[in-house]
Amino acid sequence: QVQLVESGGGLVQAGGSLRLSCAASGGTFSRYAMGWFRQAPGKEQAVVAAISGSGGNTYYKESVKGRFTISRDNTKNTVYLRMNSLKPEDAAVYYCAASRQPSSDLALTSNEYDYWGQGTQVTVSS
Repeated sequence: QVQLVESGGGLVQAGGSLRLSCAASGGTFSRYAMGWFRQAPGKEQAVVAAISGSGGNTYYKESVKGRFTISRDNTKNTVYLRMNSLKPEDAAVYYCAASRQPSSDLALTSNEYDYWGQGTQVTVSS
């Protein structure tokens, strides 16, 4: 059993930055591929970024490339999402998730993830 807790969301102006954190407990963190998803009202849930268990491979949604950075610290059992140059269309509830498989590869779809956090709200004003 793995528990995930997101933090770091809030209200920022367009062009601002936030860093989201997801702390994991239970299991062996380095064995899980991790991902960040987001969902806005009336929109489909979509993967934003993903990272392999070792941190060696990453994936980004096209619209956030160059602005967002996913990283992990396996000594702290934590995955991060640094968001720069935020746009109003980035506003959503952001969720972190852990995948048992693959552990050394990327997991890009929601059905590949086994554990989910409760979400943290990101609001971007213009």
